[in-house]
Amino acid sequence: MRQNSPLAERLRPVNLNQYIGQEHLVGEGAILRKAIESGRIPSMIFWGPPGVGKTTLAFIISNYLKRSFFILSAINSGVKDVREVIERSKMLPEPPVLFIDEIHRFSKSQQDSLLGAVEKGLITLVGATTENPSFEVIAPLLSRCQIYVLKSLEVKHLMQLADIALIALEKDYDLQIELMEREALMQISGGDARKLLNAIELVVDVLSDTVPKSEVITITNKIVKDCIQNNLVKYDKAGEMHYDIISAFIKSMRGSDPNAAVYYLARMVEAGEDPLFIARRMLILASEDIGNANPNALLLANACFDAVSKIGWPESRIILSQTAIYLAASVKSNSSYTSINEALNLVRQKGDLSVPLHLRNAPTKLMKDLGYGDAYKYAHDYTGNFASQEFLPEEIKGMKIYDPGNNLREKETRGYLKSLWKEKYGY
Repeated sequence: MRQNSPLAERLRPVNLNQYIGQEHLVGEGAILRKAIESGRIPSMIFWGPPGVGKTTLAFIISNYLKRSFFILSAINSGVKDVREVIERSKMLPEPPVLFIDEIHRFSKSQQDSLLGAVEKGLITLVGATTENPSFEVIAPLLSRCQIYVLKSLEVKHLMQLADIALIALEKDYDLQIELMEREALMQISGGDARKLLNAIELVVDVLSDTVPKSEVITITNKIVKDCIQNNLVKYDKAGEMHYDIISAFIKSMRGSDPNAAVYYLARMVEAGEDPLFIARRMLILASEDIGNANPNALLLANACFDAVSKIGWPESRIILSQTAIYLAASVKSNSSYTSINEALNLVRQKGDLSVPLHLRNAPTKLMKDLGYGDAYKYAHDYTGNFASQEFLPEEIKGMKIYDPGNNLREKETRGYLKSLWKEKYGY
């Protein structure tokens, strides 16, 4: 028999023993598990991708603490709602737990309204966010919260969930279900438990109308893909296709297709997506995928972010469209992205290599006596504002980390660097 509530909600764990994944936080002996079981938890923020158990963990905490539990969603709650919870908390014997989903969507003033209550211990705040809290949560509130990073679920976790789901669905539909192939479900889920459970429920629901009670429902990769493609056509900014659409938007701009970029932008606009979320993604793309091939892209994307933060809907759609078209139609280069990754790999592999003596600062007499700063050539004292000297540590001297992209502007950069360094870096 079909159930009214979604499978993901019906199977939500109520204690840590039922919770799947995040062993680094809630496994036996893990730091957060110890805090929860002791009944003494700080205000905290869960940071991680969608569908990995942030909300579920908040529910479990409330069960263990046996305190009043309030839930607010940053999408449809404001300062007034926060203040109402704080006022109610003053009348309770123990501080309640206030769970705020998508706390990154709270404005500065909304986050400010939480500060006093958190600081005085009137509430224990548990926030959930898919965005880096360092950028999205104000510093005073961040300093009063413990940050816990939740990871994407692994295949073994998803397999456990799939098995649990099938047992529940067999009971709900009074049918036998055989999962012949799992790869498509694993791929569709992308480490998101909610997407996995919703997909399984959808497939079983579709097949149950076509299979007699006496027969076994057999699920294959082809059946899963056909069911999902034919039924999950609506964009759901709260979960289902949210990250698929933003991914398609970014990849369309990276692939220089302004038509597709504007189409996926329209999907997000129509769904009421947070305009700053869209602008933030374009700001990252401007540097990661365009970079020095067209430095104006970063300037325009930054101006777009500032403008959108001042304007809001519906006018922001025009600013976002202008920027998306510009970025999609721009020449591309990922040389800045690959360069920092190459440099980071070097640092991790080689460790802290010694800085050449002539590049070191010499604020004391001892340092000067040791040769710090000796033989350093001040570039502006030389013709063309350039003096050939070694800047990298001895162990990696001559290594080319920045490789200019194959575009007009960076070809000019390559030529200029070659004129300076000759054959040293292979430009």
